[in-house]
Order: sequence, then C-alpha cells, then structure tokens
Amino acid sequence: MRQSFDTRLQRRWLNDRRSIWIEVQNRRLLRSHRRTLPVDLLGQTQMSTRVALAAVDRPLVAEGLTKRFGDFTAVDGISFAVEPGQTFGVLGPNGAGKSSTMRMVSTVSPRTGGTLQIFGLDPEADGREIRSRLGVVPQEDILDVDLTARENLMIYLRYFGVPWRRTGAKADELLEFMQLSDRADSKVEPLSGGMKRRLTIARAMVNDPEMILLDEPTTGLDPQARHLLWERLYRLKEQGVTLLLTTHYMDEAEQLADRLVIMDQAKIVAEGSPSDLIAAHTTREVVELRFDDGVHDAAALAPAAAEAGLRVDELPDRHLVYADDGDALISHLLEVGVRPLGTYVRRSSLEDVFLTLTGRSLNE
Repeated sequence: MRQSFDTRLQRRWLNDRRSIWIEVQNRRLLRSHRRTLPVDLLGQTQMSTRVALAAVDRPLVAEGLTKRFGDFTAVDGISFAVEPGQTFGVLGPNGAGKSSTMRMVSTVSPRTGGTLQIFGLDPEADGREIRSRLGVVPQEDILDVDLTARENLMIYLRYFGVPWRRTGAKADELLEFMQLSDRADSKVEPLSGGMKRRLTIARAMVNDPEMILLDEPTTGLDPQARHLLWERLYRLKEQGVTLLLTTHYMDEAEQLADRLVIMDQAKIVAEGSPSDLIAAHTTREVVELRFDDGVHDAAALAPAAAEAGLRVDELPDRHLVYADDGDALISHLLEVGVRPLGTYVRRSSLEDVFLTLTGRSLNE
C-alpha cells in the first residue's frame, strides 16, 4: 500500500535523531563565528564568503527550482527567497505546484533541477540537519489518538533526544503557549478540530525550530478557531520564527503574509506583499452585481463596461466589475440602463488578484 506523504514525512523526521546532535551543534558553532574568521582560514575569496553568508542569513533561497515526475513538470524553474522572521505565503489553485514545492523544502522529495538552500545548506547533502531545525505542520493531523495531548508532545520530544525527565516541563510550556493547558490530560480523539491543529503546531515546535512549514493550517476550522490560530502564529512571528505558509484562504494570506508568491501551472506568476499585489493587479474597488432571469437582466452590463474600459468577471451567482470608484460606476450603469437586482461595493482583495492571475475559481 502506498504510504501517504504525512506518514513518510513523519518516519523520515523521526529517523536517527541522536546521531546528528553533535554534527548539528558543530555546524551552528561554525556559522556563529564565520563572520569573524579571516577569509584565508575559510578557504574562500571575499566574494564567495559574502555569497555564502547571504545564503546562511536567509532561511530559504530557491533559484530555478524544478520538480518533474517523468514527463510531467510539477514545479517549473521557480525562484524566491524568504527572509528571517518573515511570514511567506505560497498560493495557487490545486495542481499549481504548491505541495511539490513544500515537499522539496521539507527535504522529503529531491529536486530535479535548480538550486535550493535551507539555512545555507543543501537538502540532499544536509537533510538531517535541516530537518532538525525545521518544524512541519502537515495538512492532516497525525497525532496519536491513544495518548493524551501532553503525552503526544512528550513522546515527540524524545525523538529529538530530549531526556525523559525534561519532556514534561517542555510539553507543558508548549501546551500553555498554544492555550491547551486545560486539555493536557485529555485524549486526542475528543478534542475539537481547532484544538487538534493547535496541538499539531505545538508538536512542530518541540525542537525550537527556526522555520515552520504550515500546509493549509486552518482548513476546516470555524472562524473563531481560525482567528485563535492566527493569533498564535503572530506570537511565533514576534519570537523571530520564520513561517512558510500555504493556504486556500485569501483572507488568511492577506492577514498573515508579509510577502507571498502566487503559482499557476507550475510557475510563479506574481510575487510581492499583499498590498503591492492588489495595487498592481486590480483596481481599488470591486462592484458586485446580482441579476436574475426576469426583470433584472445582465445583458446590458457587458457593452456598458466595455465602453467604459472596465473588466467584468462573470461568476455563477454574480458579476464583478473592477473600478477605482465603485459608487460612481453604479451611478453610470444605472444611467445607461443596467438594472441589477442588488449591488455591493467593496475594496479589492487578494481573491481578486488570484482570479485575475489564474483565471479560475478558488474551488476549481
């Protein structure tokens, strides 16, 4: 039976933790002193030293990153960089290449081409050390339902070489941070979806990671649980943890991401901050118009919008018209005979950018 990505990821990460502890510490010590070492001792030219230090400073740098499965190209030569302490979003429709990119970053899937450096290291040569410094929150919760919330964290701490006598205190610290202290002795099964997601994030923090990969962390959660999880992620960011996030919720990306890329058909089609992308790819406001098949007919909308040089998106339940002044547009449409059943003016959002760039609905 084919193993799921989450299961393979868990097994790879839990493999041989103790054997790399000394290696990890030695490399960290080298990096902490590299700036003070003479160039000749490093065996590098001054230019190559600056390049190496830049790669170390940035937790993630991808150049021409490519992933192929036979004749199918899942990721096609993408390039991006994540700064320390940044929340970086990866958006795109299903099949755009987001999951393949995350698998390469989490070191469980080798790249086909291009370069990928994580903490200045090569995933193929230094995968074990990279995994020791990463936290991963997969799409599916892979918690042990037979254990309590506290026991789940204690067992996972042991995989990272933490002595058993210290696991309880560390587990309690993580539970408190994720606001789960009152459920520490509860089995996993009866926990709500939001609590399970918070526990999964707590488990991803057991090794004090420098960067956490979050693959659609709030899918299926109610608004209250989503906002509580956002608040915890803000706290992590305040502590200097870098976050790499994939999500299908555009409002989530707009709230959390400092910078993001939008992928479509295996390529990056846009990159920037949410506000910059909105300013570059859409108008200031969007007018939503609703019609029916009787008195309120949308037939007059297309020629009126075309005459004004405005773009119209037709959705199953409404039409979107992009304009800098929504109220003025509605007045103009009424003057030329467009009679919608209802109108609504709102500011442009990342969802509008997404629709503009990918040309498809979020549910496709």
